[in-house]
Amino acid sequence: MMMTIYRSRFYRMAFTLIELLVVVLILGVLTAIALPSYLSSVQTSRRGAANTNARALASAVEAKAIQLGSYDTTLADYATDLGGSIPNNPCTGTTTGYSITTTASSASVLASTGTNCGAWTPITFALLTP
Repeated sequence: MMMTIYRSRFYRMAFTLIELLVVVLILGVLTAIALPSYLSSVQTSRRGAANTNARALASAVEAKAIQLGSYDTTLADYATDLGGSIPNNPCTGTTTGYSITTTASSASVLASTGTNCGAWTPITFALLTP
C-alpha cells in the first residue's frame, strides 16, 4: 500500500513526453517567427552604420579638400580626421569598405555593399568643388 502512494506522487510531479514535445514545438514556432525579424533588424542597423561612417568620411574629405584645394582619394589619409583610424564598414568587415571617387569638379564617397548587409543600395555622398 505504501509503495502505491509513492508511485502515484512520482507520476504527478513528472512531465509527460507529450507535454515536453508541445513545449519544444512552441519554442520552435516562436524561433521561426522571431529569427527572420531579428536578422532583418541586424542588417538594417549595419546598413545605417555603413552610411553614417561614409557620411563622416565625406565630411573629412570635404574638410581636407577645403584646406588643400583639391580632393584626395587615398582613404588612409583621413584616419587622423576620423579619430585615429578609418571605421570598419560593418557590411564588409574591413576598413577599406569605402570608396572615394573624384572628378575635376566633384567627389563622392560610397560605402561598399559587402555580404553582411544583404542586397541594398548605399547612399552616395556627393561633394562639390572646394
